[in-house]
Amino acid sequence: MLKINGVAIATPSTFEVNIYDIDGESNRNAKGELIRDRIATKRKLKCEWPPLTMANISAILQATSAEFFTVEYPDPMAGAVITKTFYVGDRSAPILKKDSSGNYTWQGLSLSFIEK
Repeated sequence: MLKINGVAIATPSTFEVNIYDIDGESNRNAKGELIRDRIATKRKLKCEWPPLTMANISAILQATSAEFFTVEYPDPMAGAVITKTFYVGDRSAPILKKDSSGNYTWQGLSLSFIEK
């Protein structure tokens, strides 16, 4: 479902696309009407993963460690799978568990990709 720099990553259990506008100078005229200077329309992708192995969580975090990277994802506005350049916001990885075999599992991962 998602590719980072052309490489497929584990499919998130939650995937949300936020589309937002970036405005420059916006004011109201004498009639109270908004005079808007929209500069760009950008995306923010909110993702959450179910429990992940050490290898899977490491692969996602390492793939998103660069200042900027490409993400291929299904975009509702474009109506297609597209690729854009993003950076990563805060990353949260809840509690680490160790099973009886000595394998570690992270109980999930959540992060946001924010369009450049």
